[in-house]
Amino acid sequence: MWNDFLNLFYQSGFALLTWKHLLMIVIACFLLYLAIVKQYEPLLLLPISFGMLLVNLPGNGLMEEGGLLYWFYQGVKLGIYPPLIFLGVGAMTDFGPLLANPKTILLGAAAQLGIFLTFIGALFLGFTPQEAGAIGIIGGADGPTAILTTSILAPELLPAVAIAAYSYMALVPIIQPPIMKLLTTEKERAVVMDQLREVSKVEKIVFPIVVTIITVLILPEAAPLIGMLMLGNLLREAGVVERLSKTASNELINIVTILLSLSVGATAKAETFLQLGTIKIIVLGLIAFSFGTAGGVLFGKVMYRVTGGKVNPLIGAAGVSAVPMAARVAQKVGREANPTNFLLMHAMGPNVAGVIGSAVAAGILISILS
Repeated sequence: MWNDFLNLFYQSGFALLTWKHLLMIVIACFLLYLAIVKQYEPLLLLPISFGMLLVNLPGNGLMEEGGLLYWFYQGVKLGIYPPLIFLGVGAMTDFGPLLANPKTILLGAAAQLGIFLTFIGALFLGFTPQEAGAIGIIGGADGPTAILTTSILAPELLPAVAIAAYSYMALVPIIQPPIMKLLTTEKERAVVMDQLREVSKVEKIVFPIVVTIITVLILPEAAPLIGMLMLGNLLREAGVVERLSKTASNELINIVTILLSLSVGATAKAETFLQLGTIKIIVLGLIAFSFGTAGGVLFGKVMYRVTGGKVNPLIGAAGVSAVPMAARVAQKVGREANPTNFLLMHAMGPNVAGVIGSAVAAGILISILS
């Protein structure tokens, strides 16, 4: 009888547990707490952290060849999920705020600063140009773009880059506010911006077509992301394919988000994740994202000066590609300084510009380094 119990124990996951597994399980449970109790972007953080929990319960074989999560992960590895996510994002996104105030595209461009600064920093730390490009793209705060870029430039870094990119996207409400407050004054944060002009239906239909033609001709490597983003937006704005638009913005993106987020979390295996190289990538990713936020805010301060105080610099932080999380953070910080402030729609301009900007930055890195 005792031998039977011993055999059962040795066949269980308990016999394979190490301190590394236990540490990752604790981290996963903490992230679940943030997702459920604190509600920090639960749509991303909950499946990511649960995937992390599953893969660090040893002996289940979920990420081994033939396992359930192994097959889910192929959509990440082969670059299938990112364009599908962009299709859904496009169908959910109103480009009206960007079209109403085209100057905000400069804020989206400025927020890509973190990508290129971190690329240079990673080179100095000994990473290859391809690895540095994959690490730098984390600064765009765009998980799908980071995954697609890394799968092309440095597939061996995909687990670390994917978990870093999606973790920082989910933790935008924690990371961004201190940077925004550090770089702005109370007076700047309290600025109330003028109401945006109404954008015509024709403008909204023409925009995704023109952007696709120009961007893909200049940067063919950006076609998968830009093409799907603009197709999704055209489905939304055309008004003749309501079923397709609803599917892309609801069922499709929800299914792909579950598969992608769970797969990303499952890459954080204790044996491979708790290594110096991975930790370097996580830290560099945080630096990239922080510099991206700072770049947007600082350029927002320039616009504040140039316009005589008509632009609230906080909307520059939304120039990173985390839609609509970064825009909501700008709204929240602005309301703290001025309870009557409503920055959400103004922040959506640089926010959607950041989506385009990160895809363009990825295309530049891929075209130069691949």
